[in-house]
Amino acid sequence: MTPSPDYQSGFRNQFSTEALPGALPLGQNSPQRCPYGLYAEQFSGSAFTAPRHQNLRSWLYRIRPSVLQSAYRPLPEHSVETAPLQNPASDPNQMRWDPMPIPTEPTDFVDGLFTIAANGDANTQTGCGVHVYAFNTDMTHRFFYNADGELLIVPQMGKLILRTEMGVLEVASGEIAVIPRGIKFQVRLGEGTDAARGYVCENYGSPLELPGLGPIGANGLANPRDFLAPVAAYEDLTGEFELIAKFSGRFWAADLGHSPLDVVAWHGNVAPYKYDLARFNTVNTVSFDHPDPSIFTVLTSASDTPGVANIDFVIFPPRWMVAENTFRPPYFHRNLMSEFMGLIHGEYDAKAEGFVPGGASLHNCMSPHGPDADTFNKASNAELTPQYQGNTLAFMFESRYVFQPTAAALNSNHRQRDYVTVWSTLTSQFTPDQR
Repeated sequence: MTPSPDYQSGFRNQFSTEALPGALPLGQNSPQRCPYGLYAEQFSGSAFTAPRHQNLRSWLYRIRPSVLQSAYRPLPEHSVETAPLQNPASDPNQMRWDPMPIPTEPTDFVDGLFTIAANGDANTQTGCGVHVYAFNTDMTHRFFYNADGELLIVPQMGKLILRTEMGVLEVASGEIAVIPRGIKFQVRLGEGTDAARGYVCENYGSPLELPGLGPIGANGLANPRDFLAPVAAYEDLTGEFELIAKFSGRFWAADLGHSPLDVVAWHGNVAPYKYDLARFNTVNTVSFDHPDPSIFTVLTSASDTPGVANIDFVIFPPRWMVAENTFRPPYFHRNLMSEFMGLIHGEYDAKAEGFVPGGASLHNCMSPHGPDADTFNKASNAELTPQYQGNTLAFMFESRYVFQPTAAALNSNHRQRDYVTVWSTLTSQFTPDQR
């Protein structure tokens, strides 16, 4: 099973792909005998009775059915935590972290995950977990799936090869990948990559989808055609393999006598996918004032309240800044939503220093935030000529639920405990006798 440059295009398309000619049955999903002696297995990403436009399911035609495995055994405690946290540490303070250190010992993707915060409740399928990863070793005989939520993977450093049941995705910094809840996969380092680091949003809620465009019209933001799903690829390997499952907040392991990446063909509308963030069609002001960051939404997970997201995935990509008579960096702000932010590369225009690629910040519900003092002073006096802000790519996981930081994240050595001081030199500039 080797990486392939060939992908299928389109968001939530009805895909159809086979690694051997004729492997897909004709006319029905589960015939009495499948071609090549394969087993038919349906993968459901939604309830059977979900409305047709929201119904997610794919049929997999595999060498061995997924039930061919040992019983699961619980694994020791892991650095990944799941909402609701056992000892929640709700905190209104603004928080920031330096990049997760690269491990010095051999560490794969699963062991390299570390939870920063979580919210909602995985058992009621609300909210999300926010993790970072840092690893330096391929998964070879280990495979992983997450029953608690789908995984939005945001690489910051290094290339990843995601070897999934439904094919291979190659994902680099500046791209994202989404692994649906329950899909088995394996993570390896891409060519020329000795170690990798990035962010993961574990979405407990409704699957991520494209946001509505409203008055923007039919075009703009992320275009469906730019989302890529893998073509079928398979390996027929026997031996001693381990399947790691994240289920109800705990890690479990089962033994396999074969690789689970043995799907020869599949068709349906739920599959892993990737997206190049450089293809995002940015919308911005061409007159005055600073639009709300919702104009940068790539994907959203809806909640039961229209217009209030379980999670929004928002990016701040390269773009022209042309607003007249306007303070151009993000404004000072207090928000009903809670915001976790990361930096993929370059500089973020609201921070002069301290917020570096691989780092993260957390501003919970109604906690004030905005440009630091140096950025405010510089932007308040800048000449407002058109400027191309090219050296930047930041992102935000925004949620209606308050993020509960984990004790491990609060006490970690890479947390910046003096973050709040970046605003300490802001002073009153009030001049009541002069407008």
